Amino acid sequence: MPLPRKKFQVVVDDAKIAAGVEAGHPGDVIEPVWFLSDIYHGPLVYEHTLRQFSRPQRLVRAMSLYLYEVNNGGHRQFFSNSSGIVWRDARDCFEAIGVPRGAQILSIAAERMGGEPSLERDERMEQLEAHNPDFKDLDEALYELDQRANLNKEMMLYISSLRADFYFSGTIEKVVLPGMADK
Repeated sequence: MPLPRKKFQVVVDDAKIAAGVEAGHPGDVIEPVWFLSDIYHGPLVYEHTLRQFSRPQRLVRAMSLYLYEVNNGGHRQFFSNSSGIVWRDARDCFEAIGVPRGAQILSIAAERMGGEPSLERDERMEQLEAHNPDFKDLDEALYELDQRANLNKEMMLYISSLRADFYFSGTIEKVVLPGMADK
């Protein structure tokens, strides 16, 4: 049985960006990209669903997803899940926000996959099986980088510098479970 869904009107404006800066996290600012982009149905659908968003929105969404996955289960989890489709965008975001060490970590992880990780999940799974990369040192390097650089703060500084690229007004649809606040 499908989970209940509800449509929400979302506005990302200067006030929402300022609140994100204060909170130190880009979550609410990139909420539209998070819910309207599709990482699950391959590169063509991914690209199609991102057309309405700016390049900076796309990059911050990718880096946020990368950080979430690696913090949850390491680079192996990132590449084995549908999230691995965003690896290039996440790498490019590190460069855009001025943290080249993050781009280097992700590039080394990509090399350990055999060069260029596929944007197709099944092919990435085959690459993981064929190369069986050890990512432990890169997982630790990313954790240490985040501790030193506060990557969420760096993303928020980037967002603040390009405010107009993050503006949004529209409808998104979210799953609403019983007992969850309608937010």
